[in-house]
Amino acid sequence: MKILITGTTGYIGLRLIPILLQDNYELVCCVRDLDRLPEDYAGHPNIKFIEVDFLKPNTLINIPKDIDLAYYLIHSMSSTSTSFERLESSCATHFKNYIQTTTCQQVIYLSGIVNDNHLSKHLRSRKKVENILSKGKFNLTTFRAGIIVGSGSASFEIIRDLVEKLPVMITPKWLLTKTQPIAVSDVILFLSRAVLKKELYNNAYDITGTEILTYKEMLLQFANVRGFKRYITTVPIMTPKLSSYWLYFVTTTSYSLAVSLVDSMKVEIIGKPSNINKILDVQPIKYKKAVKNAFELIEQNTVVSSWKDAVNTSQPYDAFGKHINPPKFGCFKDLRIQNIIDEKKTIEKIWAIGGDTGWYYGNFLWKLRGYIDLLFGGVGLRRGRTHLNKIQTGDVIDFWRVIYANKKEKKLLLYAEMKLPGEAWLEFKIINQKLFQRAVFRPKGLYGRLYWYAVLPFHGFIFNGMITNIINPNKP
Repeated sequence: MKILITGTTGYIGLRLIPILLQDNYELVCCVRDLDRLPEDYAGHPNIKFIEVDFLKPNTLINIPKDIDLAYYLIHSMSSTSTSFERLESSCATHFKNYIQTTTCQQVIYLSGIVNDNHLSKHLRSRKKVENILSKGKFNLTTFRAGIIVGSGSASFEIIRDLVEKLPVMITPKWLLTKTQPIAVSDVILFLSRAVLKKELYNNAYDITGTEILTYKEMLLQFANVRGFKRYITTVPIMTPKLSSYWLYFVTTTSYSLAVSLVDSMKVEIIGKPSNINKILDVQPIKYKKAVKNAFELIEQNTVVSSWKDAVNTSQPYDAFGKHINPPKFGCFKDLRIQNIIDEKKTIEKIWAIGGDTGWYYGNFLWKLRGYIDLLFGGVGLRRGRTHLNKIQTGDVIDFWRVIYANKKEKKLLLYAEMKLPGEAWLEFKIINQKLFQRAVFRPKGLYGRLYWYAVLPFHGFIFNGMITNIINPNKP
């Protein structure tokens, strides 16, 4: 059986792939950039990666005609685009128009629970996508999920930040909104067990956990699992805008995602009862168990996917390939070269850079730069990294995006996602037992040039200290 997966590198897609492979399905995985492939599946005999951008209909010809089933997993909670609803509708329309020309029998769509007349923008958009897909000449199965709980999910990481950082919380009244969270492992079970189930054709099902909880109860139960005592008071005076700023400054979320979450959290998300659990033999686990399972993966450094690594699907895509070769002209550069003492150790340290490891020199200055970025609406250093010592193209490392990572070539290239009056790259490359560390900045106008000269005094000791400590095998 041949299965098409969209949203391959997204939070759900990366977790669904290994489960489908266990059943020996042949997978065709859509990515918008062949430079960003999940390295765990490179060369796998049952996976073919194809380059498709659903905002560009002409790229859909790369999808084979002989597919049996397709998963539609394209979502965007963090898009800053004011027209994301139109863009998501365009993606769905292009997908529907092409897939109905194939031999696809069933499309499985993961949506969100939509049981309120006053939907948030994102839930309204997901409902609209469902309506578009339902007009296709294939059989549509829609799963509408509640809040998804799992290591790396946006909701999980935000709750974790709040619980671990704030012993006492004065919170907005929407924390009393009821919801029905579901473990990500259960979501994957529903998706994987629905393959060509004819009794599910042209039906929609709410999938949820077994408990109805308020967001306040979720925070307190999370704290209980972690062994913390937390005190939460809700107040009616916090506006949606203030609530968004509260989430943005306290947690790792971006401001645009905070706005989307606050918009969604004001609406009750409780699933409608159905017999779907019995049909697919899924017994959802409780919220506390989902939290415990998530921390087991975190402690084992085996988190499969994270919302932080996702690249927005509902806006025009800027491919990694565009940034893979830093420009040579019109740029400021800082190049450091040092002889390597222990090549293996040096590569290991480069591949562990950022996150909890830090930047090997002047970490307080890196943190200061992160705080400044936050004040200007940037991502700061709060995103960290998904894995302690594993990097692949597309990953996030603090306020950088991994553009190229190849251990065999001994090269790592990062592209800056902090707020800058220009573009910046940071490259590590080993050639002939020498480490080349290069920072490249392409300024935008006068402000870009002034910025470079303002930070230039710090580069002398930050970049020199960083490369010196990276090559030193005795420095942690």
